[in-house]
Amino acid sequence: MDSRSSAQERLVGQANEVMGGTLGAFKLPDEQAVVISHAKGSKIYDVDGREYIDYLLGSGPLLVGHAHPVVVEAVQRQAERGSTYYTLNEQVIELATRIVEAVPCAEEVRFVSTGTEATFHAMRIARAYTGKPKILKFEGGFHGVNDYAMMSAHATRQTSYPTPIPDSAGIPHDVEADVLISRWNDAELTRQIVEENAESLAAVICEPLQRSLVPAPGFLAALREMTRANNVLLIFDEVVTGFRLAYGGAQEHYGVVPDIATFGKAVSGGYPLAVVASSHEILSVTDPAKRNGKPAAQMGGTLNGNPIAAVAGLATLEVLRGEGTYEKLYGTTERIKGGLRELLSERGMSADVNGEGPLFQVFFTDETVTDYPGVLRSDRAKSREFGLRCIERGLFLNPGEKFYVSLAHDVDDIERTLDIFEDALDALN
Repeated sequence: MDSRSSAQERLVGQANEVMGGTLGAFKLPDEQAVVISHAKGSKIYDVDGREYIDYLLGSGPLLVGHAHPVVVEAVQRQAERGSTYYTLNEQVIELATRIVEAVPCAEEVRFVSTGTEATFHAMRIARAYTGKPKILKFEGGFHGVNDYAMMSAHATRQTSYPTPIPDSAGIPHDVEADVLISRWNDAELTRQIVEENAESLAAVICEPLQRSLVPAPGFLAALREMTRANNVLLIFDEVVTGFRLAYGGAQEHYGVVPDIATFGKAVSGGYPLAVVASSHEILSVTDPAKRNGKPAAQMGGTLNGNPIAAVAGLATLEVLRGEGTYEKLYGTTERIKGGLRELLSERGMSADVNGEGPLFQVFFTDETVTDYPGVLRSDRAKSREFGLRCIERGLFLNPGEKFYVSLAHDVDDIERTLDIFEDALDALN
């Protein structure tokens, strides 16, 4: 990386002093940390004016690219009319209608502000609807940072199924007793855990594309069958996959419809908004008027359904509805993945370029990674080092994690990206 200006070094030092140098999960090494000035399309710029091709995309929400003019115009127009009302507004009613039209499992929706809130509420709704306390999730599956989700998502060793490994300090031990863990793509193990715990199991929650790990043929259908047979709800966490794998999300792409789904990221074009979608019957547990004196599954938030996020979402969905959108997203990503595989093969380097749709991840390993134990067996330090080498050369990404691709990435970006991959791989060797 080019040397940073004294101004950028001062800002990095100030960030370390007053906010721990991070907004949460994403933090580069101090010697590579940058402060961002602005972004447009597929590019992001630091305060020294250095340009990066962006594959972080705000951790995924900028599926149409940074500052898309249709989104910017909608937000600017709404900003003059007020930022939030804490009540019904025309904009969010229209967004809810669009989501219900698009998503197979959705008869109605509830709005929150973050993916973490959406999965937390989805699990609470499942427990309220079934009257049962436990949730089953999959090792390596990430559902935000609420206490129930922070189990065996980032463990450094394989889980002893179905007992979870907490990912964070400060989680009450009682929460662990109500979370069960299975292995992604292992239908038989999952069926065994579901059947043994059917009387106390409210729901199975999964990312239908777990991080970048593609579901094995028939696996999602098996989850649908076993949950239905055991009176357990199936929750798809589509915070990443929603409107990304297809306009109707992973449930449209894979042809398996859950009972509840959560959405975020791409649904609001970079503004804080997330969604819980389900049937009228299941979501009725959130309405005190329909509970016959029983406690409702409470939902609330000051900024839930605010009109600025709603118009950003409407504008984003309008762009995604355009002709050829998903062909372009898939085509761009396949060209990058195919080029990277060729570069790896030419150098005799063993790696699995994993993923589906407009996202992918690189695992340095001699096997095809299909579950979290496979992730643990890969050379994760090498994957991170490859990412850091890419950042030095002008890509922006989360080192060792997923690459997100947007509609704004073009042919020039692909060629430049593959040139950087080539240099980064040579540096690794």
